[in-house]
Amino acid sequence: MSGKTHTYTCALTWTGNTGQGTAGYKAYSRDHVFSGPNKLELPGSADPIFRGDGSRYNPEELLVAAIASCHMLWYLHMCAEAGVIVTAYQDAPAGTMVEDAVKGGYFTKVTLRPRVTITAASSKEKAQALHEPAHAKCFIANSVNFPVTYEPEIIVGGE
Repeated sequence: MSGKTHTYTCALTWTGNTGQGTAGYKAYSRDHVFSGPNKLELPGSADPIFRGDGSRYNPEELLVAAIASCHMLWYLHMCAEAGVIVTAYQDAPAGTMVEDAVKGGYFTKVTLRPRVTITAASSKEKAQALHEPAHAKCFIANSVNFPVTYEPEIIVGGE
């Protein structure tokens, strides 16, 4: 069964030419900018351990953020359909990447840790259970080749 096809684009501009181009490994900055029509620019770089700027987002952080964001958006959708009223949502996701001499580096897992606040009239059990179908529907988690797990915390009202 085929479904709809969507294409996503952005612009990526390397801004790290310090005057020598890539004359040497230490001669250039890893800085770059993601942009798109009607969007704020997003500053990117490499992880500081790879000579990047720690004040900018690196690809590894963006991958973890994309998974967390996708899960949250599906979860909020599922809650809205199920009558669970979410009043706050925070996550502190963590991804583990391993470096090796052959592949360079690869993720072995991402763990989401959503902290969800719901109204007292909402079902805590239903709020907990809705993470499973949200995870199953997450476009990004379905596209990666490593496990994505979630450890939700549900808070009722002012608990």
